[in-house]
Amino acid sequence: MASPEEEEEEQEEEEESLDQLPGTVLATIISKLDVASICSVASTCKTFNACASHILTFIPSFHLLDIAPSIDLLKPLMPPNPYLKSLKLDCARLDDSAINVFVRDSFHELYLHNCANFSGKLLSEIGGKCADLRYLYLGSVAEKRGRPIHISDLEELLRGCTQLEVLILMFDVPLFLRHKFAQVWALASEKLTSLEIACVSSVMVTELLSPSLGHHRSPNHVRPPILPGIQKLCLSVDYITDTMVSTISNVLMSLTHLDLRDAPLIEPTSAYDLTNSGLQQINQHGKLKHLSLVRSQEFLITYFRRVNDLGMLLMADKCANMESICLGGFCRVTDTGFKTILHSCSSLYKLRVSYGTHLTDLVFHDISATALSLTHVSLRWCNLLTNHAIKNLVSNTRLKILDLRDCKHLGDGALRSISTLPELKILLLDGSDISDFGLSYLRGVINSLVSLSVRGCKRLTDKCISALFEGSSKLELQQLDLSNLPNLSDNGVLTLAKCRVPISELRMRQCPLIGDASVMALASMQVDEDRWHGCRLRLLDLYNCGGITQLSFWWLKKPYFPRLRWLGVTGSVSRDTVDALARNRPFLHVAWHAEELGSNQWDNSHGLYMHDYDEVDELEQLLEEGDYMDEEMMDVDNDAELL
Repeated sequence: MASPEEEEEEQEEEEESLDQLPGTVLATIISKLDVASICSVASTCKTFNACASHILTFIPSFHLLDIAPSIDLLKPLMPPNPYLKSLKLDCARLDDSAINVFVRDSFHELYLHNCANFSGKLLSEIGGKCADLRYLYLGSVAEKRGRPIHISDLEELLRGCTQLEVLILMFDVPLFLRHKFAQVWALASEKLTSLEIACVSSVMVTELLSPSLGHHRSPNHVRPPILPGIQKLCLSVDYITDTMVSTISNVLMSLTHLDLRDAPLIEPTSAYDLTNSGLQQINQHGKLKHLSLVRSQEFLITYFRRVNDLGMLLMADKCANMESICLGGFCRVTDTGFKTILHSCSSLYKLRVSYGTHLTDLVFHDISATALSLTHVSLRWCNLLTNHAIKNLVSNTRLKILDLRDCKHLGDGALRSISTLPELKILLLDGSDISDFGLSYLRGVINSLVSLSVRGCKRLTDKCISALFEGSSKLELQQLDLSNLPNLSDNGVLTLAKCRVPISELRMRQCPLIGDASVMALASMQVDEDRWHGCRLRLLDLYNCGGITQLSFWWLKKPYFPRLRWLGVTGSVSRDTVDALARNRPFLHVAWHAEELGSNQWDNSHGLYMHDYDEVDELEQLLEEGDYMDEEMMDVDNDAELL
């Protein structure tokens, strides 16, 4: 082993050799990396540190979404940079005091997640400083108590951002901005073409878009149209109503993309619901290409009970040029209505139907006779579908995304048909009646798959892993969901580790036979020594896995799982242990309240632990105070070497 003096000499020699490279060459190479990688490179030697510091003064994009930096960490990473055009940031550990650190007048794109600790000042400051902004995403603003948003804040934002083209407000708008909401939007940029609001009432939308008499004007003066350039509108409302749909369809003459979702708290009355008449009003100007109408079951099991096949027939007459259709909760629409859509829309490439309670195999019986070339198909909670439907559906050989979650009557026959799809990238089979043997049919497409989910497929055992992966090479699979498999054990995970599957997201929630040995195997897994040494997992969900004990937390510490950013653990583990792990890995999102993890969970951070760094390794202290003997830990180390 080299002495400290020899190591220092080697480091100095390395730095001298790096100093011989032209600074422009180093800067060109390092500037190709993302921000997290630049920071990692900066910690290796003085030369790279100086180069990285220089790069941060001229890089055009700063994207840091894997971790939530504190203001002390963010300040040195964001020096003055007049060339910075795009910022994407997780703001979970920031508040109003950080606004002056990251809001710049050079921005064209601003993407801010988890802004719960900010007040409405964030909106007004962006409006005051970012006059050239084109794209703005704001998530969870002011969700913490005592953080108000005033209508004047939205007014400043819309008045100041005169070049804004895309605006996404992912927070509860009616809670803060009900007063004068409609009038303020008259200030919006004429260049605004895309608007998304996460929570707004249908009444507010109707008032916003309805032409009305202007204030202090003559009775004959009509208010100019609001948002005249909108092409894409995405709204999550309390109720989707005929009045709102009719107003949107008539007023927004350039609309090409309409996405409406509601989640009723009570069963809607006829005045606050969508009917056949409302569907007939869609696409009045004939420019609509993408349509999504979804009734969520988030708060109440409810459907669009006032829409039937006639409504689909009326809508199809005006939707011949549709390219994407998503329909959720149309419980009274039968095969006749859905077939009308398929046979009328010859340009359709994306079809999504959820809660199609009357959708059967007959919908796809003659799909091969149509001119359709579907690439994205989702049929969630369509419980009447069988293997015959999939056999006919795969005549669309260019399918890339196939979502069949909760179609419980699909079995191995469906997998045999799916195996003929050479371009398939995403396959979701949650809750289906497939077997270990059936999964072996997927050997024909496993090399092309990027995401696979078999959550809740109760017949699957450890053998499903070998059926899928043994003997396969050059796998591209990044996401694998094995949750709620009662017969999946540590042996299956050991097989997964031996197969070196390059997954970055692994979910094994609610698997009672998964225990400490699985964590050990994953921690020790080598994927591809030419590309990456060690485990590549960025997300690991072990919530309510029956065999997880404190022993697993030895392996969840540094340096194991070097890329891990999201971790779900069982609620039965001591909260002190979970808290100590979060302190040991301050940028790891640790969840133990059963929340789903992933990149789409930014604004649902309840129960996540993200602690500041602590010099004292509390996790190690807690584990050392446990009942594990040194001999047992030695056995664990030996097992790791064997793996």
